[in-house]
Amino acid sequence: MSLPHRDNRIGVLLVNLGTPDAPTPAALRRYLAEFLWDPRVVDLPRWQWWPILNLIILNTRPAKSAALYKTVWTEQGAPLLVTSRAQTEALSRRLAQGSDPAPMVVLGMRYGNPGIPHALDELRQAGCDRILVLPLFPQYSCATGASVVDAVAAALKDRRDLPELRFVKDYHDHPGHIAALAASVREHWHTHGEPDTLLVSFHGTPERFRTEGDPYHDQCQATAHSLAQALGLAPDRWRVSFQSRFGKEPWLTPYTDEVLAALPGEGIKRVDLICPGFAADCLETLEEIAETGARQFTGAGGEVFHYIPALNQRPDHVAALADLVQKHTSGWPPESKNTQ
Repeated sequence: MSLPHRDNRIGVLLVNLGTPDAPTPAALRRYLAEFLWDPRVVDLPRWQWWPILNLIILNTRPAKSAALYKTVWTEQGAPLLVTSRAQTEALSRRLAQGSDPAPMVVLGMRYGNPGIPHALDELRQAGCDRILVLPLFPQYSCATGASVVDAVAAALKDRRDLPELRFVKDYHDHPGHIAALAASVREHWHTHGEPDTLLVSFHGTPERFRTEGDPYHDQCQATAHSLAQALGLAPDRWRVSFQSRFGKEPWLTPYTDEVLAALPGEGIKRVDLICPGFAADCLETLEEIAETGARQFTGAGGEVFHYIPALNQRPDHVAALADLVQKHTSGWPPESKNTQ
């Protein structure tokens, strides 16, 4: 029997969280229904969570979220998707400089479009029988990295012939990533001057995840410490906080909004804020931090607030991602091509 031909090409599946298709309540309802139903994100028993999600949250939150998305939406679409596409193209060009054939890089969003199943089909059609999955979450969490593993497994569960898979779990302490973060801060300071304090804000997770073994909190602290060390900052010149909490249970502290409101009372009048957990700017950085965070700080008596953008498609960021790909695919022997 003749079996399908394989090209033995390496594929790279670049994954970010995702975004709604439009800044409308209907699109937000679809997106939130997928996102918030993921048991890695909300791990309540399904019988308990279903009525809360479908009867309360999805009837109230989509309109509010749509209004927020409209404030950051661009002519090209959602900032996260626009930037993720640019990162995919830039990484493809970078990898093309080093090997022949170069790995094929495709983008798949964990929620929304383009989805992970579509991206995996694209890699299969291109003959990629070895796939490196690179989630753009520098710090691993069960709510992000593990959810990507779940989604990849679900997308492949009905295939007879599976590709060989490797996953990048995290890159919170990757030297190139830390160097790119530090360079972005130095460039900002060269233009705007240095602040009294650098606030390093990460997306929060329930405190319970930490006590149950999720390494996310410790990896956030390690990233912030490495960044401060690279910048030569004294301990009193920087601090860590956590943003974007959801629900009533305790999340990782201190909360970014509360820190911003308290800093002026400590005599800190000028703050720069960076979000090293976000590989691309999105609603949580552009609206929650750059807009709302600035109002919280200045409303409490602060004088100067600057948000330092995510690394996005900076060349040094793309170089760090390329290094990750090269290291994680090094020594990967080609699979024997199927023959008749």
